[in-house]
Amino acid sequence: MIMHGRSDSTLNRHGVRLGSAEIDEALQSVPQILDALIVGVDEPGGGYWMPLFVVLAGEATVDTPLKNTVGKAIRDHASPRHVPDDIIAVPVLPHTRTGKRLEVPVKRLLQGAEPAAVVDPGAVDYPDALAAFTRLGARRPADES
Repeated sequence: MIMHGRSDSTLNRHGVRLGSAEIDEALQSVPQILDALIVGVDEPGGGYWMPLFVVLAGEATVDTPLKNTVGKAIRDHASPRHVPDDIIAVPVLPHTRTGKRLEVPVKRLLQGAEPAAVVDPGAVDYPDALAAFTRLGARRPADES
């Protein structure tokens, strides 16, 4: 048997590998965040962008106090290298119909992939949620590999 990789998304910033579950655990202490998804996006030229997408509670906003709270929670629970580059509020995150977050498809959309090539909208709880990630991917530099 030859294993060529993992099917789930693993963050790897500066050689430090971490699963998204560790970030999820850290964010459980942040009451302003109802749901979150962090992905690591390999960029052309060797760059790495690590955004955190959040669904906010009530009237919460992504302001400096929330960014500081999120950064501290992740530094304390995981590592300073896993503090996200950006925190982006979204109205809803896409999940499979069984509740699993769509980490890999979101990552591929952010890399500019066509939605039909990465996910079947019929398998997603909120297919309209994919549009925000597709728009963000269209604005990011395309991978020329």
